[in-house]
Amino acid sequence: MAGSIRKRPDRGSDTWQLRVYLGRDSNGRIRHRSQTFQGSKRAAEKELARLVLEQDAAPQVLPDEASRPWGPTTTINEAIRGWKANGWDDLSPVTSRRYESIWKLHIENAIGKNRIASLSPYDVEKYFRKLKNDGAGRETVRYVRSVLHRACRLARKWSGNQLHNPVTDTELPSWGLDDLPKPVRAPSTEEVLALIEAAAGQDRRYSVALRVVAATGMRRGEACALRWSDIDWDEAIVTIDESVIPADGGAVIKSPKTRASIRQVAVDPGTIDALRILQVEQEALAALAEVAVLEDGFAFSADPDGEIPPYPDTLSRAFNKARIAAKLPSDLHLHSLRHFQATSLDSVIPERQKQARLGWSTVHMARHYTDPLSAEDRRAARHIGNLLDGTTDEERAPG
Repeated sequence: MAGSIRKRPDRGSDTWQLRVYLGRDSNGRIRHRSQTFQGSKRAAEKELARLVLEQDAAPQVLPDEASRPWGPTTTINEAIRGWKANGWDDLSPVTSRRYESIWKLHIENAIGKNRIASLSPYDVEKYFRKLKNDGAGRETVRYVRSVLHRACRLARKWSGNQLHNPVTDTELPSWGLDDLPKPVRAPSTEEVLALIEAAAGQDRRYSVALRVVAATGMRRGEACALRWSDIDWDEAIVTIDESVIPADGGAVIKSPKTRASIRQVAVDPGTIDALRILQVEQEALAALAEVAVLEDGFAFSADPDGEIPPYPDTLSRAFNKARIAAKLPSDLHLHSLRHFQATSLDSVIPERQKQARLGWSTVHMARHYTDPLSAEDRRAARHIGNLLDGTTDEERAPG
């Protein structure tokens, strides 16, 4: 093993930097071991010789990027690789894919090459502004900051606080109103009905799925995760306790991120009837395939037995196809149906009940004082059902 020695006058007249050549790691990079030594040159040479002999006798296992020592030479890219090897498994597949994309597109070949120790908040904010000037939107720059901040925070911890975090006190550039994305618009009742009707002409599964989303305010992933066993037919209640998220090679079933997302909601009779009809049709298709619909099968599955949930993007494409068929404007998205639910209930039930029904985590404490199956929630279900069926409570009343 080779070694080198050089004087460090910036640290005193008798200070030396000793370096021992380790070889190349699994990525082909040359690796060295460095050590600062104080004393005479002769003493430094003896210490270098000792280090070389020690390295020669040690097992030749080189550290890879994930286990490299953290210190002044650590770059942002190295910190992100370390985080990816030791932390990304805790993220959802959607989040990890988004972070990977942000890193590859906006960080790796730019600010990612910089050593963390060399960056100041000014440098980081200057980079944010460059991204904006190059056309990146507010959300993109916000995600860039999130990735940089987390990676640098972890590098600081792994270095024993030797490194600082240059992202901590940074601020994002400001965007004018014209530069910000337009908020999601809540569709009118007529637009929702047109969407459901158009979807019925393509595939009943998607038509019922869109009605369920409009009738309950479910998120896309929650609707894809709806099982037949989640439906209480007698009480007209739907339990929401799972979500389907996109992942490499298919879809993944996960529990919601917050307790507030786990809830039960009342469903109007028209939506229950639509689900019953769909179940009967699914059972008939399963019989033709000589299988039985699973008791906990997914309601909107394309499989005869309902074993595999629909992929979330499939439901979004079905919505877009129905939107085009109904000749509705392009500013409507699947998530717009959730806004339809929220807007339609503004004058019907209190805000705390609406938030509980929609599973908003910001009012988690309110759920302690709100029965999720209260008369208010029933009234919400009836109101939405009346909108979707074009009826009133008086017309629904018996006799």
